[in-house]
Amino acid sequence: MVGWTSALFAIGLAALFVIVGATAWLMNQTAEYADAAVSARETRVAIVDLRSLVQDAESGQRGYLLTSKKSYLVPFETARNEIPKRLEILRNHASSNAVAAALIDDLSSTIDAKLAELSQTVNLVNDNKHVEALAIVDSDVGKKLMDDASAQFDIMIAAADKRFAQSIAEQRSSFNALQFVSLIGALIIVSVVAGAIWIFARYTRELNAAQVEIEELNEGLEERIKERTVELGRANEEIQRFAYIVTHDLRAPLVNIMGFTSELEASIAPIQTLVKDAQARGLENEEARISASEDLPEAISFIRSSTKKMDGLINAILKLSREGRRELVPEPITLRPLIEQCLDSVQHQINASGGEAVLDVRASQIVSDRLSLEQVLGNLIDNAVKYAQPDRPLRINIRTKPVPGHRIAIEIEDNGRGIADHDSERVFDLFRRSGTQNVAGEGIGLAYVRSAIRNLGGEITLASRLGEGTTFTITLPEILRTAARTQQ
Repeated sequence: MVGWTSALFAIGLAALFVIVGATAWLMNQTAEYADAAVSARETRVAIVDLRSLVQDAESGQRGYLLTSKKSYLVPFETARNEIPKRLEILRNHASSNAVAAALIDDLSSTIDAKLAELSQTVNLVNDNKHVEALAIVDSDVGKKLMDDASAQFDIMIAAADKRFAQSIAEQRSSFNALQFVSLIGALIIVSVVAGAIWIFARYTRELNAAQVEIEELNEGLEERIKERTVELGRANEEIQRFAYIVTHDLRAPLVNIMGFTSELEASIAPIQTLVKDAQARGLENEEARISASEDLPEAISFIRSSTKKMDGLINAILKLSREGRRELVPEPITLRPLIEQCLDSVQHQINASGGEAVLDVRASQIVSDRLSLEQVLGNLIDNAVKYAQPDRPLRINIRTKPVPGHRIAIEIEDNGRGIADHDSERVFDLFRRSGTQNVAGEGIGLAYVRSAIRNLGGEITLASRLGEGTTFTITLPEILRTAARTQQ
């Protein structure tokens, strides 16, 4: 379908270009032929006008010679004064006519000679020398000049008529060609349009068939989606309930272990006293002394630290489980006071290192769950302080800005110790941490942060350079839709 459409489009476009080009060329040719016809007509008019003036001059001279009346000199003088102008006009028109251009100089000489002959006889009559004037006329010199001029005029008029007829014929031929090209172009365009209509009709039929098929496939889809959503919700609730039950049940034996460890720790003192009394009575047992004074306290210390760590991990899992079950409460939040509140809790630590926190709030309002947002920002700001580089003052930059898709981005940038590239994703996993573990923690903070942000319909990414600092970027919807919340 696409191939046929492209082919028809290419054919129509090529035909259009050819038609436009041919039409422009033919119209230009037609205009040239029209100009040539006009030029030929103007040349002929100029020739006829010039011949009439020469004839007028001769008629005026003959009338004056016969009657000696001054009135006959008026057309003579008028013609003699006008002939040079008309001759110049004819010379300009003759430039486009080869025959006229070749004869114009000879014609000009003949006319000059004729005017000289006419003027000579008129001057002789003015001097009362009628006999001499008539002798010149009788010599037929003037007649010969007039015959030569008439012959030249006839040749030039014939050439102008021939050029005019040729231009008209060429103009008619060009017009016929233009009509032919227009007709062929119209047929091609009509064919292309008909083909496009056929393809469009076929595409419409296929589209309608596909739409019917989709409607058939979608029958009951919404209901199935609702069922699957309910099933996923139930499965998620079961997972959370399972995590809660497991961690809750783990606490019972852990509490027992911690209790018995306390009892063992309380029993160390009497045992140590007993060993000392035995030593005083000379009943010294080196193994018993070492066990009572060194091995037993060390073992109890290891047990206590391990149970304390396990208690922290269980509490972290419980925290995640409770967060997943907690109902979100969207409310309008002004970001600057919320961020400043989170910074206040660590401001003394920032000041102690000679550092500073800078806010750049370009998006100030959001509708979201306040508690979740507070915990997310608090965790990230606390991490920036916790993992500060000791050899330089801590600097935290917090920026908020709108981003496409009706979302808001919150960037938290620090100049701390940074995160290696291979750890940039695993730091969001539960109980996974990056770099040297010289700071207290269970590795739950960023896992909790990602879970909370996804619950809010957002996402978190990081960009970091080891030894230079880290930037966490949170994107959240401007308005939290609890119905579309992502369950983790």
